[in-house]
Amino acid sequence: MAPGILGKKVGMTQVYLEDGTAVPVTVIQAGPCHVLQVRTVERDGYEAVQLGFGDKPRRLAARSERGHVAKLDSKGQKKRAAAGVEPLPKADCEPQRFIREFRGSSDLEVGATVGVDSFAEVKAVDVVGTSKGRGYSGVMKRHNFAGQRATHGVKKVHRHAGGTGASAYPSRVFKGRRMAGQYGNARITMRNLQLVKVDTENHLMLVRGAVPGPNGGYVIVSQTNKVG
Repeated sequence: MAPGILGKKVGMTQVYLEDGTAVPVTVIQAGPCHVLQVRTVERDGYEAVQLGFGDKPRRLAARSERGHVAKLDSKGQKKRAAAGVEPLPKADCEPQRFIREFRGSSDLEVGATVGVDSFAEVKAVDVVGTSKGRGYSGVMKRHNFAGQRATHGVKKVHRHAGGTGASAYPSRVFKGRRMAGQYGNARITMRNLQLVKVDTENHLMLVRGAVPGPNGGYVIVSQTNKVG
């Protein structure tokens, strides 16, 4: 069982269950993901598996990105080989666009491939994505404020936040006061989503409900630890 898988949000649709119920689902193109590194306690101080998703053209990849997945001849590498330093194993694949680590021990090895078939028996998953960025937004859009009255002396401040202070004492604004500011473009985790269907042939996962981010946005999928 893989600790997780990386993918891309395709969009939303609906499918019908055997009893005829229509279920809204998000289609995720998950994998195949290459195992780029395996972290160990002896070498790195923690255990984790590093996965990569989406091939990046070599002409667009930096030398460090190419050297992360394949062996490159360099002066530094020749010096380490002459000193008897054993090189780390490489995945021998194309540079990857989306790279993330999954903490914990695993029996995966560098160069292996993780596909959606590893989630065939999974009932529910956690999906992590980056929400759509909405820029600098006001309190009505950001926090669902009702706004001020449109009559009785309210003049051109209908969408303003209103008073935020606390009188002469303590003469300051408390921390956490809901105000206008950056809205969206944040890491969001949707937990315990039902995994409706796994299409191993097309590398697709159908997850019940919505997933954060725009169509084409990268997501991280892992088996949920919620009980029940």
